[in-house]
Amino acid sequence: MRTTSNPVFRNLPRQEGGGYANFGSGVTTAGQVGNQYGHYPQPYPPQAPPTTRAMTIDDVVTKTGITLAVLALSAILSYGLTNANTSLAPLFVIVGGLVGLVLVLIATFANKMDNPVLVLSYAVAEGLFLGALSFMFTNIEFGGVGGSALIGQAVLGTFGVFAGMLVVYKTGAIRVTPRFTRIIVGAMIGILVLMLGNLIAGFFISGGLGLRDGGPLAIVFSLVVIAIAAFSFLLDFDAADQLIRAQAPERAAWGVALGLTVTLVWLYVEILRLLSYFQND
Repeated sequence: MRTTSNPVFRNLPRQEGGGYANFGSGVTTAGQVGNQYGHYPQPYPPQAPPTTRAMTIDDVVTKTGITLAVLALSAILSYGLTNANTSLAPLFVIVGGLVGLVLVLIATFANKMDNPVLVLSYAVAEGLFLGALSFMFTNIEFGGVGGSALIGQAVLGTFGVFAGMLVVYKTGAIRVTPRFTRIIVGAMIGILVLMLGNLIAGFFISGGLGLRDGGPLAIVFSLVVIAIAAFSFLLDFDAADQLIRAQAPERAAWGVALGLTVTLVWLYVEILRLLSYFQND
């Protein structure tokens, strides 16, 4: 399987032969294991345990839909609470963002991507973060541009990009190759370095490197970030497609849902930021 820019997909457990742990090779029955080590004398083999159903595209759609629904409900609640009490906005942004990051790290490095409780907990945390952040972007009191219509535009833009890249992937207009993957991963690393550099420079220079001050350079940078986020969907789709072909267990669909949600959140935040630049002009 190709390397993907999304760490949730990249760290799925693999087995020898190119497949995934417990994926695609069938489930070894208790009788086979017992006979191998002499635990079950013939002709009394034990009954085989039930096998795990393989993941399908319907599982991916269902689990992703549930995850996004939980995120949306959490975001609406967060937005309503911050609208009633603006002092909650920074708290929700910090707590929601940090908890979401920690949950993704746990899912990635502890191989818990298929844990529905963890995935849905991430959706709640990110909804808390997005609702408050959206309020701060659109509320005059926080230096926003005003008008919740901006949020609707960002949501439509996010899902428009998602749908467009899905069409691009399904039609094969852009092929996901190892070279393409390396380019996207390298671009993501470059973006992260620039963001960190801009943050550090902001402590010494007003506006930092100018990547987030709303000027022409900031607009170009946001467009580049949006493009990289959009192309990373192709790698995520390809990773999910290969999981289905490898007959990954049905629970693996939660990991796919988590990976796609991470990318969607990143894309939404960047589109919202870009739209706020134009509103400020």
